[in-house]
Amino acid sequence: MIASAESCTGGLIMATLTSVAGSSAVVDRGFVTYTDAAKQEILGVDPGVLASHGAVSEPAACAMAEGALARSQAGASVAVTGIAGPGGGSDEKPVGLVHLAVAWKGRPTMHRREIYDGDRDAVREQTVTTALDMLLEGLNGE
Repeated sequence: MIASAESCTGGLIMATLTSVAGSSAVVDRGFVTYTDAAKQEILGVDPGVLASHGAVSEPAACAMAEGALARSQAGASVAVTGIAGPGGGSDEKPVGLVHLAVAWKGRPTMHRREIYDGDRDAVREQTVTTALDMLLEGLNGE
């Protein structure tokens, strides 16, 4: 079973998975945690992580994935947090920056940092593709 914790994709990962007939055999639940408060309340992300690193960071993405795994019946979870644009970017965290993490029961959490090109929709679509690729990599033991 799979769970998701989504910020910049707003549920698009789960929408993509559940568009496939029979997905109920592998999809447990999805958490859309767009605000810092939601990340803390729903996923248990430590406020110190968000204060020190920001919501768009490796520690936040990993904490989101681990929180989704702990708060679900899933054996794996994927989390994404980023800046889809068109605004909100900075020199340190530009538009298109996304941190992705996959947590598996009994394995270390995987992280990937990506900077995608394109408009908001393109950033979100590329994020979904990478998230699903990461889940497949984990299934294949990579």
